[in-house]
Amino acid sequence: MGAWALLLGAPWIYALIALSVLLDVFLPVLPSGVLVITAATAAAAGSATGRVPHDVPDILALILSAATASVLGDLAAYRLAWRGGERLDRAISRSRRLTTAQERLGGALAQGGGALVVLARFAPAGRSVVSLIAGAAHRRARDFLPWSALAGLSWAAYSVALGYFGAHWLGTTWLATGVSVLALFGAGAGAAYVMRRRPA
Repeated sequence: MGAWALLLGAPWIYALIALSVLLDVFLPVLPSGVLVITAATAAAAGSATGRVPHDVPDILALILSAATASVLGDLAAYRLAWRGGERLDRAISRSRRLTTAQERLGGALAQGGGALVVLARFAPAGRSVVSLIAGAAHRRARDFLPWSALAGLSWAAYSVALGYFGAHWLGTTWLATGVSVLALFGAGAGAAYVMRRRPA
């Protein structure tokens, strides 16, 4: 427990969250959302006990570190796919779902409807698919990155709010963390459902 408490203390938690969020665009199985919620729960515990600020994570710093890492990860995947060339194009063309997703995303970005990028940030692996497809389709960065920034900020703020307010309402226990994580997964399932139901 001592080692875990040390990791949850600033500045380690910011680096851990940033690294996890940055990499989960390539490895969607990483529990970046769980880490953000756990850190926000620790912040709520610290504010409740009146501990000094440097001993507990700062809410604003948690949001900024998670959102910044989210955008940087999206940009890395976008640039990688941009340079992927014909091999990536062939891989996408072999999948009807990826081809359809590419067409829908391209149309959404071209029409200023990048809300799809924000929605995809909450869906399981949605961020990865959107970033890679935007790059593979050579969509302009100025069409994609503002929506990526809004998506990262929305996801980070939502995740932190779940952990922080969940701890205040349910107490700083594993139950509160579990309920908050379930709410995050529920938002992801809802986003995935909405994306599937949207007309092409």
